[in-house]
Amino acid sequence: MSDAFTVLWTHDTCRALRKAGCVGERPPVAFSGVHSSLPAWSGASVGDEVYALHVNRRVVFVVSRMRVIDMERRDCCGTVPVTWQDPAFPGHGDWSMLGAGGCGAAAVHVNATPVRFDTPVPGDLLSRLTWRNRRGQTRGLRYVVDGHLERSVSLQGFYRLTSESAGELAEVVGNEMAMD
Repeated sequence: MSDAFTVLWTHDTCRALRKAGCVGERPPVAFSGVHSSLPAWSGASVGDEVYALHVNRRVVFVVSRMRVIDMERRDCCGTVPVTWQDPAFPGHGDWSMLGAGGCGAAAVHVNATPVRFDTPVPGDLLSRLTWRNRRGQTRGLRYVVDGHLERSVSLQGFYRLTSESAGELAEVVGNEMAMD
């Protein structure tokens, strides 16, 4: 059975996506890292789903739903850098804002829905969303007040959703973001 995760895309990342004209495009890749500058996708496996979230004006949006295809460097990534000045993933330059230049970045190839900024997570769902760690302990989203997220700190990172919450997020995204 596959798992589902969330990852928070920052204002800088989302601003760069808009500026590069990536809205409406499907990202072929995201990036994982070993340093705190990037979320570590180490818990994800092939077939798992990842919901990229963005918080804007206290509203949480699903920007893209991604299914992990593989976590290996491929030919599409381009040549491996020879010096520290060379781009890490020249083949994915159009999507570099997703973390290609991050410390210890690794490519995660995905089948994704188009990038959008108009799919809000309903406020009543925010208070019900839960994540679980490897030991099976669950936690909810903190700082939800009147259906709005006051602080995004509990979304920052890469976290495994409970199966119930994954199902509810899938329903939100469902018809609006059908994947191939």
